[in-house]
Amino acid sequence: MKEIVLLTGVSGAGKSTAMGFMEDIGYYCIDNMPAELISEFISLMEKSDAYTKIAIVADVRSKGVFEAFKSAVKNLKKSDYTVKIIYLDIKNHVALKRYKLTRRKHPFADRFSGEIEQAIMYEKKVLEPILQNADYVIDTSDLTSPELRKRLTQILLGDDKKVMNIHVMSFGFKHGIPTDADFVLDVRCLPNPYWIEALRSKTGLDEEVNSYVFGFDETTGLLERVESLLDYLVPLYIREGKSQLVIAIGCTGGNHRSVAIAEALRRHFDESFDNVTVNHRDIERN
Repeated sequence: MKEIVLLTGVSGAGKSTAMGFMEDIGYYCIDNMPAELISEFISLMEKSDAYTKIAIVADVRSKGVFEAFKSAVKNLKKSDYTVKIIYLDIKNHVALKRYKLTRRKHPFADRFSGEIEQAIMYEKKVLEPILQNADYVIDTSDLTSPELRKRLTQILLGDDKKVMNIHVMSFGFKHGIPTDADFVLDVRCLPNPYWIEALRSKTGLDEEVNSYVFGFDETTGLLERVESLLDYLVPLYIREGKSQLVIAIGCTGGNHRSVAIAEALRRHFDESFDNVTVNHRDIERN
């Protein structure tokens, strides 16, 4: 199913934060597109299957945006895309406070000789027709960035299983610790298949090595505890707005124990999340 999200709303309400999150979850995002070009742009996108999820930010920075916006929405609903209009709102006093903190220029500041409060009220008046036709309205006045992400997750994905990208990797400590890892686990404490002549040339992807590694109570006990810890941590990461987690499992060479454990964690997370990948960085080194 092809989907397009039109993200609009009041200046300072968090559209940049929202767009960053939408990029994280796979939307092709375009900021400040003139509304007059939206229909033409979508016509081009329909010719390719590469763009199934598109998000366009359109707001008062585009001159004469709203008649063109209305026309664009009408045309979009005739296209192959399902259309969602998300409007981010904010209370006047909060918007004024944010502008004073950031010292950014309001799009209508010049019209009112720099009087930000008047500019905000005028902007809301101009935006009123779009607000009335929005599919979803989110008041971000009292929302933190993670809370805004949570609300967008509910609207766009339905649940957390689609928002978190979990990447599990194995590695060998003798080749260096991965620099992009969020969580590193050292499994060199487990019995090493390398010292079994028949297993030395094999890897943790082979059944014989996997059976050996998991033939010890230490391994199953360790895995159970790690799974329990990560099952507790991942929802906390999601709540704080994290959309990617890299879990690195290391043994001496990165061929046996770390590979077997990484594959077990991948299978575990596959049961709860849609976007789980595994990579064995050093499996070909020895």
